[in-house]
Amino acid sequence: MTTVTYKLDTFEGPLDLLLHLIDKAEVDIYQISVSEITDQYLEYLDNMQELELEITSEFLVMAATLLSIKSKQLLPKPPVIEFDDDFDYLMEDEEDPRDELIRKLVEYRKYKGIAEHLHEREWERSLIFTKEAEDLTPFMPEVIENPVKGLHAADLIAMFQKALRRAVKRSSVARIHRDEISVKDRIRDVVSALERMGKGGRLLFSKLLHPEMYRHEIVVTFLAILELMKMKQIVCYQNKLFDDIVMEWRGEVKADELSGLEIDY
Repeated sequence: MTTVTYKLDTFEGPLDLLLHLIDKAEVDIYQISVSEITDQYLEYLDNMQELELEITSEFLVMAATLLSIKSKQLLPKPPVIEFDDDFDYLMEDEEDPRDELIRKLVEYRKYKGIAEHLHEREWERSLIFTKEAEDLTPFMPEVIENPVKGLHAADLIAMFQKALRRAVKRSSVARIHRDEISVKDRIRDVVSALERMGKGGRLLFSKLLHPEMYRHEIVVTFLAILELMKMKQIVCYQNKLFDDIVMEWRGEVKADELSGLEIDY
């Protein structure tokens, strides 16, 4: 059994087919024979019909255009009218019916060449594979910055002298003596303040404090109040939550009588 394979060229339009026929005939596009091109064009359309290929309307329009140009070339030219020499007339040359078709073919060949060039560039670019840039900072060598960059010898000497002065100040030792205050002494002070208010007098805890007091003095004052409450010499209360402590003096013990009070702190 013999197998016959048919290979048909595919064309993007009628102009593409005409250029193929012109190149196949190896003739100049400006010297084409419309009669021969028309016959070859119609023969190609007949082959397409025999193979039951769909023929678009633009191919049929071009076939009609070629037949029209061919018929115009076959018609006899009109006779030349001669005029007297006394009158000058400007006779325009009759336009060749092929001119419009040739202009379209030349324009189409130009754009087709550009399209083929772009297609080749696209094919070349498709053979190049790229990837996104990666961060190569971790692989870069670490450059240690010079800590004394931009400094001169005079600057270093001045900094060294300043460091020596700081070292001398650190080596100096100072002794700080803190004034100790006992709870017993603070009780005596609180009672003296309450005595001035009289029996039943009231005194606020904040009145026993002053801005120059240290923290340990405030604590000792609060312990003195607790001891007086334990001794039932004062009654303390608050009018509301987190309000100032109110101390009420009962007046049962005088400040002079507290000299024998046994408190070890």
